[in-house]
Amino acid sequence: MSPTSRQNPSQERIPQKVLAMIMAGGKGERLMPLTEQRSKPSVPFAGNYRIADFVLSNFINSGIQAMYVLVQYRSQSLIEHLRRAWRFSGPNRQAFITVVPPQMKGRGKWYEGTADAVYQNINLIHDFAPGLVAVFGADHI
Repeated sequence: MSPTSRQNPSQERIPQKVLAMIMAGGKGERLMPLTEQRSKPSVPFAGNYRIADFVLSNFINSGIQAMYVLVQYRSQSLIEHLRRAWRFSGPNRQAFITVVPPQMKGRGKWYEGTADAVYQNINLIHDFAPGLVAVFGADHI
């Protein structure tokens, strides 16, 4: 391959169909008392924003608009925030942010980590049929 035929990594395109699996289920015990009533991703900052908004915004700005947010502990605050602040409309069925509570499939247990959360929701990945799955935490800033 000649130097002129190679693409610059910054010029590479995102594959057509990317699915984001965003882990938003952590207890956040080290952030007590901020997480006494809510999960770590739903802790507010700068007014109306939540910690989870960092990862959601980064995905949107990267052209990735198909996102499942996997919640677990004290999730109602985050669910309400996502419902109010992150809405897609229009005919594009490839653009969505969907909250997914634990399905407790198979063993009837809560998520036991990132791999288990993805495994318990493998049907969502199969149904969407992405070329790439991006798994991120909702509490990383």
